[in-house]
Amino acid sequence: MWLLIIVNLAGKLAAVLLFRTDLATALALWFGPDLLVAYHVFVPRAQGLLRLHRRFATPRREVWLTIDDGPDPVDTPQILALLAAHEAHATFFVIGRKAACHPGLIRDMTAAGHEVAHHTHTHPLGAFWCASPTSVRWELDAGRHALRAVGVKPARFRPPAGIRNPWLASALRARHLTAVGWSARGLERWQREPGAVADRVLRRLAPGAILLLHEGPGVPALVRVHAVRLVLERLRDQGYRCVVPAAGQVG
Repeated sequence: MWLLIIVNLAGKLAAVLLFRTDLATALALWFGPDLLVAYHVFVPRAQGLLRLHRRFATPRREVWLTIDDGPDPVDTPQILALLAAHEAHATFFVIGRKAACHPGLIRDMTAAGHEVAHHTHTHPLGAFWCASPTSVRWELDAGRHALRAVGVKPARFRPPAGIRNPWLASALRARHLTAVGWSARGLERWQREPGAVADRVLRRLAPGAILLLHEGPGVPALVRVHAVRLVLERLRDQGYRCVVPAAGQVG
């Protein structure tokens, strides 16, 4: 993070020095570092501000299925039933506020052998990138408190839409939380056909892939749950198992 800040400040200083003699270069030096910082904040594959793990180590035909934005009283029970039918395990990256409203669903997840992980307390998608250090800490601590109230001590975290914040890395380290991204996602919110979601998330399927799907009302009705079912069926047909990797496999 500090390297990006230093580069940004150096660019601003150089732009001021060159402003009167070389306007074009000055503008490039002024705005270029901002674009570099924006890249590392908003682009999921960027690793400059925070490393988001995008794969895990395995010699077998295994993938890590992750479900974001729950728990949801409509979708979660159906997804749990699908996972059980396919003998699959997943990580649910849950929103703390929703977990507090539906503690029974969190208990159902853990009772079935799935991992429950942290996805902020309120899912502040539009403002998380510019949140203050205090706000970042509150999102983490409030979510952890909500999960601990139902017996879960999360070890993994995923920021909303993979968006980073300059203060997030240090806050995660202090709380011993590992940041997890994905290698493929379905982008269900912009789809109207579950087959298209399955095609996208499985397009570059390989051992160690981290697959991202969503639950809840943010997903179109024609896609909700059905995309999860299709993904599980296609993984089975291709001989893949859904597992939750150990800490040593991620890194």
